[in-house]
Amino acid sequence: MKKVKEMVMNDRRITIREVADDVGISIGSCHEIFSDVLGMKRVSAKFVPKLLNFEQKQCRMEVAQESLNEVENDADLLKRVITGDETWVYGYDVETKAQSSQWKHSGSPRPKKARQVRSNVKVMLTVFFDFNGIVHHEFLPQGQTVNKEYYLQVQRRLREAIRKKRPDLWQNNSWLLHHDNAPAHTSLLVREFLAKNETVTMPQPPYSPDMAPCDFFLFPKIKRTLKGRRFTSIDDIKSESVKELKAITKIEFQKCFKDWKKRWHKCIVCEGDYFEGDNINVDE
Repeated sequence: MKKVKEMVMNDRRITIREVADDVGISIGSCHEIFSDVLGMKRVSAKFVPKLLNFEQKQCRMEVAQESLNEVENDADLLKRVITGDETWVYGYDVETKAQSSQWKHSGSPRPKKARQVRSNVKVMLTVFFDFNGIVHHEFLPQGQTVNKEYYLQVQRRLREAIRKKRPDLWQNNSWLLHHDNAPAHTSLLVREFLAKNETVTMPQPPYSPDMAPCDFFLFPKIKRTLKGRRFTSIDDIKSESVKELKAITKIEFQKCFKDWKKRWHKCIVCEGDYFEGDNINVDE
């Protein structure tokens, strides 16, 4: 058992067969040592957006703690946050492995499908939403890019949408803006516009899609139902995207903001590291 432990600690990728052959025991005995004595099991590495360094993890923890402190001081703060981002929506996006699964009898052959790629037909969707639902959405005109000038106009249109749809937040300018650190979002032109209009922004740590509501909730939700479906035109993509946006209930949006708060807790528990897929119990 000591020899097995030394081997696996020196090489975490070593196989049970390699250990059994080197130690001179059966594969069954070796497997028993791994599982019952050492309490170990073989798992695949999970993909993460970036291998974070110490400073980046510290930044994530600081933003998470700052956000939690703000919410504790103002219980209704999350109800005043309007968060948004951009994403590509494709004419055809490959369905997930789970979506392509199907029932079969034990004697039936396994179903097959050809390998496919995303369509070149696509359109960029920009969405802003809050605790109660969608506040503003628009599609990037063909041939245009999301630069600081375009995003400034998006902010102007967002303000008009807030004035019409959220008059209570507009009257006393009590809403908070949350977006990520994309160059267009953090440009001097946009920051000056937000400062001029006294728009308070919530912090978002870099390389942290797991703490951005659009990335962990909204975009995966609308794209999941669109995967595997083919749209022949930009207009079809737009109409189906809007249809999926409207199908999201108020309860789901409210749950998203509650989950956001839990994710701040998880970030702190994980000392700033990515936590997606890890079984973490957060005691609030």
